[in-house]
Amino acid sequence: MSRSESVRPESVRPDRFPPSLGPHRTFALVAGVERYEISHRWNLRGPARDALRFARWLTGPAQVPAGNVRLLLSPLDDPDTLDWSDSPAMASLRAAHRPATEDNAKSALLDELPACDGDLLWIFWAGHGYLGPRHELILPCSDARPGQIRHLNLDSALRWWHTDMVKHRRFPLQAAIVDSCRVDAPRDTRWNFGTTDYGGGNSVPGRRQFRLYASREGEAAQNDAERGAGRFTDALLGELGQRSVQEGVAGLATAARSIHRSFQELRERGEGWQLPQFVVDRDWDACSFLDFPGLSGFAGLPGPAVGNGHGHAPGHPDADTRADARADAPPVSAGLRTPRLDQQAWDGLGDLFEGRDLPRSAYDAYAWAFRAAGCAPPVHAGLPGESLLEVVQDLDERQGGRTGMPLAVPFVRFLADRAGAGDPAWAARLREWVRSTRERLGLPALAPPPPPPRRSAVHVRLEVPPGGGDGYLARMWLRGERMAHVWESDGAPVRLDAVRQELVRQLALIGGGPEGGGDGAGAAAPPGAVDRIEFHVPYELLDADFDQWPVPRGPAGRRRALGVLYQVVVRCPQERADTRAEWHAKWRWLCARGGRHPDAVRVVRDAEVTDVLGMDLGAAAAPACVVGHTAAAPDAGLLEAVIEGGVPVAVWRRGGGLPAPPLLDLLAPAGPDGRPDPGALDVLALPARVREVRRAAAGAAAGSPRALQPGSGGDRLVLLWDDPDDMPGLRSLA
Repeated sequence: MSRSESVRPESVRPDRFPPSLGPHRTFALVAGVERYEISHRWNLRGPARDALRFARWLTGPAQVPAGNVRLLLSPLDDPDTLDWSDSPAMASLRAAHRPATEDNAKSALLDELPACDGDLLWIFWAGHGYLGPRHELILPCSDARPGQIRHLNLDSALRWWHTDMVKHRRFPLQAAIVDSCRVDAPRDTRWNFGTTDYGGGNSVPGRRQFRLYASREGEAAQNDAERGAGRFTDALLGELGQRSVQEGVAGLATAARSIHRSFQELRERGEGWQLPQFVVDRDWDACSFLDFPGLSGFAGLPGPAVGNGHGHAPGHPDADTRADARADAPPVSAGLRTPRLDQQAWDGLGDLFEGRDLPRSAYDAYAWAFRAAGCAPPVHAGLPGESLLEVVQDLDERQGGRTGMPLAVPFVRFLADRAGAGDPAWAARLREWVRSTRERLGLPALAPPPPPPRRSAVHVRLEVPPGGGDGYLARMWLRGERMAHVWESDGAPVRLDAVRQELVRQLALIGGGPEGGGDGAGAAAPPGAVDRIEFHVPYELLDADFDQWPVPRGPAGRRRALGVLYQVVVRCPQERADTRAEWHAKWRWLCARGGRHPDAVRVVRDAEVTDVLGMDLGAAAAPACVVGHTAAAPDAGLLEAVIEGGVPVAVWRRGGGLPAPPLLDLLAPAGPDGRPDPGALDVLALPARVREVRRAAAGAAAGSPRALQPGSGGDRLVLLWDDPDDMPGLRSLA
């Protein structure tokens, strides 16, 4: 269907709308925000131009008087450089437009427009968008600052407009169109969105609202910075074309479906992920889109057997509240059917997943499912639910890519491959489910998942001898494709310097390959394969400088710090007997979210290091990582609290002392405000990230142009990394 054919004259039924509906009784708030006070990193090119393009349709083909339009613009460049077009209406808007600040947005939407006598309200907003804690859409304004991110709460405003705060006979039709992302708002306390609720009165029966967003929850909207245009606005204006007000509003449902279909085609070609979303599944007649002619195929798509008609499996958290489950799917035409799981597949998964916690491989399986189906993964990191069934329900509601493969099938296949060694019976049942589902649904062949990354590590365990005294009992293992014992102190305590010398010798043997000889160490890993050294130590050695041990490197007897050459971490598993449950739960929680989550990391400062900090850290699955920002030495309570709370990962500055910049600035990637975003920090990648920081600190000492700031303390970082799934040699060395 071409754009020019998307809204046909015969689809316009004037009897559905007030007889007085026309340009002079149509009002609008149009906003485009490109520049934000919070940071230059927030700025983007396109929303102001998109807002002007929508205003041109309103005052041009739709013939809405310029005085009925409230135009808010905060462009990157001088407003005079924008394309205002040569028309009296646009000249009037050029003189009357205001900056897109919070005060101007609230004044226009909650004071000025409600006082007008109209039949139709348009709201068009282009810029950044976030989802608040209650999934309300938060639209930051141009005067958003780090301490106070001023914004318009669109959902609260629309609730207000549905009540008798607006006179009963006014604005029976309201259409909100938003070209923005809908990703979760950061939960870091430095991002102060605050809470905004405009209140309201009693709901007015018969008042109808139509909402269309450029993206689904958790997804980013695509902006073409070079052209200065949003893809969604491009498609919308193409649908509206030269339509009048009445034709435009009458054809909104049809236009929205056509827009969705074009974006679906982009995704199937691998050119995008964004999908516009109907927030409700009703058109202006309050009739379901699912019953609209040409869309009846939606009801016939296979899915979980439930009674709500939207394809959710029993127990889905949104089963009764979200009415857009089918709005993600394109219309079903002859010969085209988007495959989804049938009832037999769901019955099988119910048996397979009953009583199962999220396995460690769940996030990797979720991410790989999108690649295997030939489409891009969602923007947001982490899993969409807390159980395997919730994850599969999310996958089944999404559409696959060019292969026509339901996303749930590669997800289960990945789980089967990774479960093989630890639970072969469950793995066999998962593979049988994949086989039978593929045969029954006529699905294409599925390539095998990638094998787990092949990494080798040297584990060095140190233990206080039973009788005390100087030195430690020591043992070393090499973990590659298999675990190999490579050295032991033979029951006699040795000093740390002797352990260092033996570690250097073993690394040389391993790096020399099989020809290097020596205890078979070289046979367990290919040359140069070791990338991590893990020190299993008693509590009192957690703050030791293992990462600074000198290692011979290159010609002329040059020495490098161990932590510059390898990922060096410390571990203290023998102290975790009392908090084993919390330790394992936090690690599973972290792995199931792919290492990224707004609650995964907690920065602990001196004032928080109290007797109850350990209990506080262990109260829930999050946090799974602590970043110490304390002036006192970490053994003054911080490390004790970390162990007591079952926290598996922690980073601190050896010996204490506040680093400048703070450790989080060194470790976390920057967020939109230019400051580090803990929610974007990949905790599972911290060993590699800490090595990068150590290397940068070494560059600073050598005057490298890529050096950190002097005194940053990057060479004094310590990383606690207690992976409960990788624990060689739990037996005492005594």
